[in-house]
Amino acid sequence: MEEFDVVIVGSGAAGMTAALTAAHHGLTSLVVEKADVYGGSTARSGGGVWAPGPEAAEYLEHVSGAEVAPERRHALLEHGPAMLAFVEDHTPLEFARVPGYPDYHPEAAGGRADGRTREPRPLDARKAGPDLAALAAPYRAAPSGMAVTAADYRWLSLGLRHPRSVLTIARLAADRLRRRRLTMGQALAAGLRAGLRTAGVEVRLGTPMTGLLTENDRVTGIRCGDLVIPARRGVLLAGGGFERNERMRREHQEVGSAWTVGATGNTGDGIRAGAELGAALDLMDEAWWGPSIPLTGGAYFCLAERNLPGSLIVDGTGRRFANEAAPYVDAVHVMLGRVDGVKHLPAWLVTDQAYRDRYLFAGRGPRTPLPRRWFDAGVAHRAGTLAGLAERIGVPPEALTATVERFNGFTDRDEDFGRGDSAYDRYYGDPRQRPNPCLGPLHKPPFYAFALVPGDLGTKGGLRTDERARVLRPGGAAIPGLYAAGNTGASVMGRGYAGAGATLGPAMTFGYLAALDLAGLLP
Repeated sequence: MEEFDVVIVGSGAAGMTAALTAAHHGLTSLVVEKADVYGGSTARSGGGVWAPGPEAAEYLEHVSGAEVAPERRHALLEHGPAMLAFVEDHTPLEFARVPGYPDYHPEAAGGRADGRTREPRPLDARKAGPDLAALAAPYRAAPSGMAVTAADYRWLSLGLRHPRSVLTIARLAADRLRRRRLTMGQALAAGLRAGLRTAGVEVRLGTPMTGLLTENDRVTGIRCGDLVIPARRGVLLAGGGFERNERMRREHQEVGSAWTVGATGNTGDGIRAGAELGAALDLMDEAWWGPSIPLTGGAYFCLAERNLPGSLIVDGTGRRFANEAAPYVDAVHVMLGRVDGVKHLPAWLVTDQAYRDRYLFAGRGPRTPLPRRWFDAGVAHRAGTLAGLAERIGVPPEALTATVERFNGFTDRDEDFGRGDSAYDRYYGDPRQRPNPCLGPLHKPPFYAFALVPGDLGTKGGLRTDERARVLRPGGAAIPGLYAAGNTGASVMGRGYAGAGATLGPAMTFGYLAALDLAGLLP
């Protein structure tokens, strides 16, 4: 029978960081992954990492709220920078600041308009070695194999509107002719896997965990079908959230699994296994929400589309209900009625032809025709007048017309919802649109409406953990030998979102801390 010091369930950033840490501190470890590819939601992500030092304490307290124990916030900020340094030392990864990408609430106490997000530098695909073929696919591949970073995406979203956009396209096109490079979550996942190969850690694909082994209330290993894998020190559950589990989502949330972009294998296996042992659960009604367009090929998670001038969002009344450019979790909280007690669904992103002529939209270049299937499916609508568009989407024509007329009068400041007031709003705005890069009129027909739904990057509720990533019972006692990190554990962000990478930064940090605790290195 095989036996390891540590068994890790899940091959995303949390699990691979933990395995890397364990290996370099003298522990034998095994990573098991239910899918036939590695990387999980990490490989599908933007790859940003939010893991600042203690200087962010006041800000993180503001974002996470009273539901998160201060010890967990302190652990993230105390150990996040050391985790990143460790990963850089033991993998081919290097991290760089994303220039100017603000914290999501930069005007809050302790927030920063210049941001704290870091992302992997482009990684030569050859460094992934024999594991490149088993890397999970990205959420959306860049056009023509371009190595697009998060910093690049800001400029690409502007289409041909800005000189820097044109220069970025030219640079990326020239670079792809020289060599293949991985960026964003692809680089992060491949780089961590390369570090594990160098450290001699096996990642066993196509091996779903079907249960936990216990002895005298201590977790002693896992079961994978008929295979039993003992773990002398403990088990880390890092197999993602439950976004792809329709039953769990209907039980805990008001949306199903159709609009997520999380990895298909994220069906809450680790959360259910921990709960069966009596673990406490937190934040099960929450997710890493974001307004999304339910395209025929799957949900499209909107980032820049909502911030750019010449667009607005209305609900079924034909009226605006929020700052369209707000951080995406906050935007969906409003859509779901968690802010004002009123649900704002259905919702529609309304634009005009000038917007389509200027900007990238859902991966489509400026002026390029939109797929007929979008219109056939009722996801997109088009009309020569606002009244005609209103009839197509089932909202009062007079309300939509009045809403657009009022919005068109805002040039300096959005007097209704403050769109463009925050540095975060402006990051994905149009710098050439002055004085407010997020505001511009809708006046050129035809007019368009795109359905918006409460999508997500994954769920953020799960097993309650402490500052060492140990899984806790309702009374606060740790379950011996059981740890959780990533979206298997309830988020240290609470119901908020500190900034780009506030999923991966804590996931990696608490994976790192779990391994250090298993190695007996935490005081």
